[in-house]
Amino acid sequence: MQTANVRWTANRQFLATTPSGHALAFDSDRQSNSGPGPMEILLAALGACTATDVVLILEKKRQKLTSLSVDVSGERAPSSPSVWTKIEVLYRLKGELDEKAVRDAIELSQKKYCSVSIMLSKTAAITHRYEILR
Repeated sequence: MQTANVRWTANRQFLATTPSGHALAFDSDRQSNSGPGPMEILLAALGACTATDVVLILEKKRQKLTSLSVDVSGERAPSSPSVWTKIEVLYRLKGELDEKAVRDAIELSQKKYCSVSIMLSKTAAITHRYEILR
């Protein structure tokens, strides 16, 4: 079993230590805004998870990816618990890329490999689109 530790440091600020030993500051108070909030981290985690998959899948498909950015936008429920209810993932890719390979890589990530996407899809409708920039 993996264990994360979260320690309260002040006000609504916390220091998390991940199971791999990395420290991450959180701030649940948007007034002081000294760090990301927990729900923001979920959007970033989704972006990092799916970006990793897409890079690896495109490498296996021998695609020449030179740049990838992923924007993850979300809407939350209006009342508690304010879970993510709608998430859109926008991939921007550059390189010598076959469009079908890109489309397939994104689909595989979203539906099969990205555990963050699969977990969040239990409460949120997740859509995605992509742009291949020349």
